[in-house]
Amino acid sequence: MTTHWDLMRELASMQDRMNRLWGNLGDRRDDVTSRGAWVPPVDIYETDAKEIVLKAELPGLRREDIDLTVENNTLTVRGERREDDGVREDRYHRRERVHGIFSRSFTLPNTVDGAHVKAEYRDGVLTVKLPLREEAKPRQIPVEAQG
Repeated sequence: MTTHWDLMRELASMQDRMNRLWGNLGDRRDDVTSRGAWVPPVDIYETDAKEIVLKAELPGLRREDIDLTVENNTLTVRGERREDDGVREDRYHRRERVHGIFSRSFTLPNTVDGAHVKAEYRDGVLTVKLPLREEAKPRQIPVEAQG
């Protein structure tokens, strides 16, 4: 399974690079265009409990600002980080935090049970747990002794 997971990791890395190159080109707003698109960083790993976990850094968002969907073996995280209210543009000395709409999609292996996905948002980190289907989990086969 190590080889399969390495291939999945490389495919995910390629998809991430393409998302960064081409993502949201047709869906940018003027305030995002001037500072570049926001692409929240994501970690994806598999646990000993046989589930895939995705963690996305989404500081400054409220739960209501996050949209999470699983459809056709694709997990999509969308949201919007809003600008600070009450601060006029001419009052800024420096602006490094990017605001705006983002969308990240990840192709899931067929072994993920999309009906039992769980998500939690705490301290600016979205954690999505994607359990593997029972038939995808290794199981012990008893060996019977003959004679």
